[in-house]
This record gives sequence, C-alpha cells and structure tokens, in this order.
Amino acid sequence: MKAWLKDVAPSDDLRRWFAHDPDKWTEFERRYFAELDARSEVLEPIIEAARRGKVTLLHSAHDTEHNNAVALKEYMDARAG
Repeated sequence: MKAWLKDVAPSDDLRRWFAHDPDKWTEFERRYFAELDARSEVLEPIIEAARRGKVTLLHSAHDTEHNNAVALKEYMDARAG
C-alpha cells in the first residue's frame, strides 16, 4: 500500500449508521456519494494515480459486496464519464 487516504472514507457517523447492514446499502451509497460530492478534492490523489496506472482500493469489511471500497469504485466509475 502506497497511500492511505483517510479523508476519502465515509464519515464516522455514516459508518456507524450503516453498520455493514446490507439492507441500508442503497441509502449508505446515497449519503456517502453526497459526502464525496461535498469534498471532491479528496479524490484528486486517486484520480492522479489512476492516470498513471492501476489503482487498488482496499477494505477491511468481511462483506465483499457492501463496503467502502465498492461504493468508492462505483462513485468514481459513475463520474469518469
């Protein structure tokens, strides 16, 4: 791992609310994406790294389908145009 971009993570309040409950996934993404929209500058290091090559997003959740890395990838893919 070359960088840990803590500011890209969902807020503590949002993570606690979500609590890895798959039933809350859609709303979690909506709220997380709104957080990212409000501070899009935190994504610049990831965007710049992606311009230079492959980027790997890591997560520590047991659920491989409902975690911060999956949501972040979806957010970035949707905005890549």
